[in-house]
Amino acid sequence: MTGTLILVRHGESEWNLKNLFTGWRNPGLTEKGIEEARAAGRLLKAKGLVPDLYYTSALVRAQKTLDLMLEEMGIENVTITRNVALNERDYGDLSGLNKDDARAKWGEEQVLIWRRSYDVPPPGGESLKDTAARTLPYYEAEILPHLKAGKTVLIAAHGNSLRAMVMAIEKLTPEEILKREIATGQPTIYRIGTDGELAEKVAA
Repeated sequence: MTGTLILVRHGESEWNLKNLFTGWRNPGLTEKGIEEARAAGRLLKAKGLVPDLYYTSALVRAQKTLDLMLEEMGIENVTITRNVALNERDYGDLSGLNKDDARAKWGEEQVLIWRRSYDVPPPGGESLKDTAARTLPYYEAEILPHLKAGKTVLIAAHGNSLRAMVMAIEKLTPEEILKREIATGQPTIYRIGTDGELAEKVAA
């Protein structure tokens, strides 16, 4: 018996489109993002996946993505658990800045270090390591027991909170996870064994 874990990054947000650091700010989805979320829902429905539990972050773009997916799947009146542990990485002083403006202010090399290093946070913000330090305990305590019991769990969250989970599930190194791109609106599906370990990664 295996549980099924479905991870979905929110659809394209208005700030993704504008090339802004978003973090814990709350922009909505673009028209493209809305369609990405709907397409993810249609894909899961076509695969016959019906989740038992639903999780998302405290941020609107992930919540809206989940709502749109459920609409396409024809699923109503379910309990959705929202928690800040699944929020995107907090970009601190970079939040709301255009990435080109940030490079002009701090220099290309420094901004690249903040964006692509594992444990160097931007001013006032979180590194990926910091993000994992809040996301993984929540995953292990609140979500993993359901997977070990054979349940199907759907999580709509963010590039970096999902990266933290992917890193743990696939046992990737910090260097490997930093190279992993998680596309907007594209489900990642895992089968998790009763021991909590990865049994299979399913082609989406």
